[in-house]
Amino acid sequence: MSVELLGYLGSALITVSLLSANVYFLRTFNSIGCLIMAGYGLAIEAYPVTLMNVICVVINLAQMVKTRRASSRRAV
Repeated sequence: MSVELLGYLGSALITVSLLSANVYFLRTFNSIGCLIMAGYGLAIEAYPVTLMNVICVVINLAQMVKTRRASSRRAV
């Protein structure tokens, strides 16, 4: 797979994730897309792209954990 295709795949996943009404789905697919884009950024030596996408993954994961904890407290 060429590096350019990796960039297109990551961009497509991020775009598709934003079409979702389900926040968990959105954050999951957005995180996958951001991980791919971080790899793309490394491959083309675009470190700001890599950093921004890694930060997005961390934010997505933190929000997913926060949401899970809040929903498990409500269930008790």
